[in-house]
Amino acid sequence: MGTRGSALLIRISGLFRRAGTRNILDAIDLEIRPGEIFTLIGPSGSGKTSLLRIIDLLDNPTAGKIFFDGTDTAATNQIRLSIRRRMAMVFQKPSVLNTTVAGNVAFGLKFRGVEKIEIGTRVREALDIVGLSHLSDRRAVTLSGGEMQRVAIARALVTRPELLILDEPTANLDPVNTEMIENLIRRIHQHFHTTIILSTHDMIQGQRLADRIAVIMGGRIVQVGSIQDIFYHPQNKDIARFVGIDTIVKGIVESNDGGHAKISVGTAVFEVITSSKPGTPVSLFIRPEEVTLAVKDGDLPKTSVRNQLAGTIIKMVPFGPFIRVTIDFGFPLTSLVTRRSSDELSLGVGMAVIAGVKATAIHVIPDSE
Repeated sequence: MGTRGSALLIRISGLFRRAGTRNILDAIDLEIRPGEIFTLIGPSGSGKTSLLRIIDLLDNPTAGKIFFDGTDTAATNQIRLSIRRRMAMVFQKPSVLNTTVAGNVAFGLKFRGVEKIEIGTRVREALDIVGLSHLSDRRAVTLSGGEMQRVAIARALVTRPELLILDEPTANLDPVNTEMIENLIRRIHQHFHTTIILSTHDMIQGQRLADRIAVIMGGRIVQVGSIQDIFYHPQNKDIARFVGIDTIVKGIVESNDGGHAKISVGTAVFEVITSSKPGTPVSLFIRPEEVTLAVKDGDLPKTSVRNQLAGTIIKMVPFGPFIRVTIDFGFPLTSLVTRRSSDELSLGVGMAVIAGVKATAIHVIPDSE
């Protein structure tokens, strides 16, 4: 299932997709490298599925170019068919044929005219990979949603694609099946070195699976980068809010000594790492998991953490195994703490606490950018 050694497997340039006067996809430029898991994240309706369908050559762009392994996909039908046979797509809602599990998986190979003995070998291999060998003779329509999704993945794998496209493959699944599908995606990637393009609106899933991430909003790619780039160095406020940064406050750079700056936010002063010059208006992005809490008891504790602020808890909201704690410092600051930590500190609304944030944990963007 490996790729043929091109520096890029997919290159997209100036791609538009229009419906009437509305741009569904707007000036998309994107590169996908062989062997990576590339994840598209974005809110519902942002254009993720439209982009994946165009990459899979199911739909055509209104304008722009797509190259697969160096070949322009705007070519003859024969060339497009040969390219399509090197990729496979699994949709958000799996559809199965009213036949056996093995029959479903074999369908694409029969369509391609593969020999019967070879079909049997490949089907057994694919079902073993997705953990459904014991259900090979079961009618596929009787399976659970998670099992149907694994059948769909097996049906894609059996063709040995160089590119596997997954459109929100766990959107309709419970946590147990979601974890199973995610583990399956990792196994496929590690075992076959298949290039995978995955779309999701699940931020945590994006972090768990991706080598690189693209954020798509309103039909535009607004940022591409590593997990660290996207989740800890978002390029603007909209991206920051989407990737889970609650605390976004405005301030003014008061001083900067070789990149070590002091920024005033109301009556508070933050020490940060930034190249912004004194007098620059900036926005500070602080991820909630970077904020530590301690019960206020007299003076501020002695610690290496540069930023310590005394405030009052104004809201506590359960968040899975964590609790999102909002503290008022004249501006709201959110901390993500475990339930155990919350219980040990006896945290509650109205309590006075000390919040600590490392200088290196604060992402600064000049407001002019």
